[in-house]
Amino acid sequence: MTIPAEIDTPEIIIDRDVLQRNIDRMAAAVRAKGLHLRPHVKTHKVPEIAEMQLAAGAVGLTVATLGEAEVFAEHGAKDIFIAYPLWVGPRQAERLRRLAAKARIAVGLDSREAAETMAASLGGAVGEIEVVLEIDSGHHRSGIAPDAVVGVAQAAARGGLRVTGIFTFPGHSYAPGMPLKAMDEERLALGEAAGLLTAAGFPIAQRSGGSTPTATLTAGDSGATEVRPGVYVFGDAQQLELERCAAEDIALTIAATVVSRHEGTDLMPRRVILDSGSKILGGDRPGWTTGFGRLLDHPEARITALSEHHATVVWPEEATLPALGDRLRVVPNHVCIAMNLVDDVTVVSGGKIVDRWHVAARGRNK
Repeated sequence: MTIPAEIDTPEIIIDRDVLQRNIDRMAAAVRAKGLHLRPHVKTHKVPEIAEMQLAAGAVGLTVATLGEAEVFAEHGAKDIFIAYPLWVGPRQAERLRRLAAKARIAVGLDSREAAETMAASLGGAVGEIEVVLEIDSGHHRSGIAPDAVVGVAQAAARGGLRVTGIFTFPGHSYAPGMPLKAMDEERLALGEAAGLLTAAGFPIAQRSGGSTPTATLTAGDSGATEVRPGVYVFGDAQQLELERCAAEDIALTIAATVVSRHEGTDLMPRRVILDSGSKILGGDRPGWTTGFGRLLDHPEARITALSEHHATVVWPEEATLPALGDRLRVVPNHVCIAMNLVDDVTVVSGGKIVDRWHVAARGRNK
């Protein structure tokens, strides 16, 4: 795709045709496995994209914060899961009460103390919010061990909270060779936790798992009833390097201009500088990645350094070095961060600008 001449750089461009294809493909793959799809909209933060996902068959939305939930509820979402171990004091409780008047709201929980505080803060509205217990399935971030779920569930129930499900995030799937292992550990953790809770008298209807690297690997016998992928709508450089998507699946790129050019010497690398620095690409670089992003049309090039407004791209000797003023398409390593750095994005179809979308949930981090 040629970058439209009307675009000034750096600018996030979303190819609506590729986006729609990605949405439809994931919806079909999850449906074929007998699972529900509850996509994580923290990736894009755009109501128009959430509408596309719901139209394709998603049963609801996943968010990370109360602020994100408020944005998508305001735009009509009726089933929202805040997949985060919220600490709910009086102010958060009031926001949850207002949300529950608009949509089905479920929130994450991973401790007895959080359950007791949430119940006390919600007061008479305690029965309006569903609680989903977070299980650690190997990522070792938040979440309780599967064998500890009953005590937390009982603390929640004593306070009047409704425990309706369990969830986990197999975040360790974001590394080479790890998706299958992470999926297997997710299956074991969800199975153990669900079994213990059911035996203790807690009917568990929602067993939620799945990340973009594992979502299409998860099956109905995995112990999950739904998956929560997010990055799949766009793809990014991490997914490219994990081979969980191909170049033709990348729906979001950053249009960038060559602002400095150097043929290189024995002491300095052959390189160009783009105007897409960390303030639009984000600074994520897991240790296993080969750079700070990829160039979609030049896979042999590597982004070796980022400053706030500079991206240093080392160019191989056998390839033609771009000219000053050339415009290139950059794929960020972590697309969720890139989307949270801009107010609006340009939408194209067939290489032509067709819309501008506001990143409505940008910055809604609390």
